[in-house]
Amino acid sequence: MSEIAKITLDGETHELPVIVGSENEKAIDISKLRGKTGYVTIDPGFKNTGSTTSAITFLNGEDGILRYRGYPIEQLAEKASFLEVAYLLIYGDLPKKAELDAFENEITRHTMVHEDMKTLLRAFPAGAHPMGVAASLIVSLSTFYPESQDPNRDKEAVDLSIVRLLAKLPTIAAWSHKFSERHPVIYPKNKYNYVENFLNMMFELPTEEYKVDPIVAKALNTLLILHADHEQNCSTSTVRVVGSSQANLYASVGAGISALWGPLHGGANQAVIEMLEAIRKDGGDIDKWIAKAKDKEDPFRLMGFGHRVYKNFDPRATIIKKAADDVLKALGINDPVLDIAKQIEEIALKDEYFVKRGLYPNVDFYSGIIYRAIGIPTEMFTVMFAIGRLPGWIAQWKEMLEDKSPIGRPRQIYTGSAVRNYVEIENR
Repeated sequence: MSEIAKITLDGETHELPVIVGSENEKAIDISKLRGKTGYVTIDPGFKNTGSTTSAITFLNGEDGILRYRGYPIEQLAEKASFLEVAYLLIYGDLPKKAELDAFENEITRHTMVHEDMKTLLRAFPAGAHPMGVAASLIVSLSTFYPESQDPNRDKEAVDLSIVRLLAKLPTIAAWSHKFSERHPVIYPKNKYNYVENFLNMMFELPTEEYKVDPIVAKALNTLLILHADHEQNCSTSTVRVVGSSQANLYASVGAGISALWGPLHGGANQAVIEMLEAIRKDGGDIDKWIAKAKDKEDPFRLMGFGHRVYKNFDPRATIIKKAADDVLKALGINDPVLDIAKQIEEIALKDEYFVKRGLYPNVDFYSGIIYRAIGIPTEMFTVMFAIGRLPGWIAQWKEMLEDKSPIGRPRQIYTGSAVRNYVEIENR
């Protein structure tokens, strides 16, 4: 017999069904609560509210588990390519070789963007934040492909929008960086794979060929996989809510990029480097800043440590720490900011204060180190996160569409003034 929950309101007991997930997660189904009782629930930030069922990502923060479609993140990060993981998230299974070859080939064929994109880019002021540029240009893609504006078209049309988006976001991201620097854009080249192509568009100069370092490319491939999906976070929920209105894929992902922009979400890795820069400018006294982090009365907090979901350790951080070490060793970089990062990491991994509270370096800490080491500007960090998260956003939008999810429409409890009558201005 299925479990039920009982709630007593106004002297009357009501039964609510309990939903059990494939990993034994349990939820009380309150979808009919208001109709039965007249009551709604209050859950600020939706911290205890499941907005949907989903077959894409399983996350267990207490035990440090992250799986995409059932596959442990550790296995995927070690063995898979980013586009292989993208296919898995979007279509449900790991691709066979022929399927992956066809998928990669289609994406390679669509990496170019319309030349009119340059006109849009030139309209932005010098120094425009790349996230604002990327969000704007992604939404504008729906105007270049008007057939995409109906998300209920046939499967082939939806698949083409998916391919275009995966193919063009790295180009748009690299071009947004080049234009912010007022440098000539670099066009995509079919000889490179997905990650190599992005690195080339970011760093090649008209007078100098960029040589892709395989260790850098491998680290970036790993980092994109680790960011590819993370259950119903702020930006993913935004994509699903916007998509639930039948908005097209480009508009929905553009909204996700905007949600990711905030420092409490995708901007966290940028905040890590800004913190390290502040410590360096202050003289680099690590002990002073560690003491400030431990002082409850001090507003300073170590950015990139601990996690809202993972209570003991972030499994992604364990994986990316090795990649960060490999990149720093291979490039032999002499950077005082990265030296400060390594010192803080060493202290936090051993100091009882941090260990006891689960304040371990998380994926944002190590991703910030990697991005800085390979020369990606700080303001581009969140754009990098968006490139990685794109397959998850697409998969969640596609699942929402296929499940025929209702339009998102949260309730509220009104706390403003009760009814009052209008008073003429001379009598107020």
